Amino acid sequence: MTTTADPKGARAHARAMAGTRVPCMPTVPAGASADPPPGVAASDLLWEETLGAGGYAARELRRGARLRLVDLAGDACVSLLLFNAERPIERLNVADTIKLQWQAYLGAGSLLLSDMGRALASIVEDTAGTHDVFAGTSNAGTNAHRYGDGSNSGPYPNGRDRLVLGAGKLGLARRDVHPCVNIFKGVRVGTDGALVLQAGSFAPLRQVTLRCEMNLLVVLANCPHVLDPRERYTVTPARLTAWRGPATAGNDPIRMRSPESERAFLNVDDYFSR
Repeated sequence: MTTTADPKGARAHARAMAGTRVPCMPTVPAGASADPPPGVAASDLLWEETLGAGGYAARELRRGARLRLVDLAGDACVSLLLFNAERPIERLNVADTIKLQWQAYLGAGSLLLSDMGRALASIVEDTAGTHDVFAGTSNAGTNAHRYGDGSNSGPYPNGRDRLVLGAGKLGLARRDVHPCVNIFKGVRVGTDGALVLQAGSFAPLRQVTLRCEMNLLVVLANCPHVLDPRERYTVTPARLTAWRGPATAGNDPIRMRSPESERAFLNVDDYFSR
């Protein structure tokens, strides 16, 4: 009989695990981070978590917060959803993000736009340069076809079901899971119109920093890209770190980057003036 076969043994075992660290887990409190962003005080840290293969996370972040994503080993693929925290019916619209900026490839200075024409987040730093707004994430069927059991409880969890779990922690449901942006894996459109995946692996420690332009619900999943041709379920950890920051100034370079960007921020200003 094991020591966890009775309640007292299980309790003793659980308490003995206090302080144990594993590579992929949240840092609690976030201020205990061993690798804070340069210049960020521990008291300003809001969230730190490392997502392993098939990991997911969800969090509410306030306007002005920064969210840094780091591709620790060069083979992460983080699918990202964003919602207006006050009215989650407003959410990231990937099609409008492309159309209204006249650009299909995200990078530093790009906005992530809602379906109501507002800037939900902006990309203030990007050392990766490989992101995807076309393919969406994997599902149980695609993972079953390529790897085997692609369910949440199986060995090869898929991106969509992981995003559903994350959304559920914020009071949302499967119907709320919309087309996502994939961070760290790039997709380009070839001359023949075909989608061409930039799968990597890449150099480690590439990073992307987002600035929250509204109060947001953030949902993420770290699963192999749906177009990844490799036969093995291949994805490496990503670290998430969020910290407090000021709301975007009226003369911010990203805000003033184009007439479309300025309009998206004016729509945000109008929302918060009510």
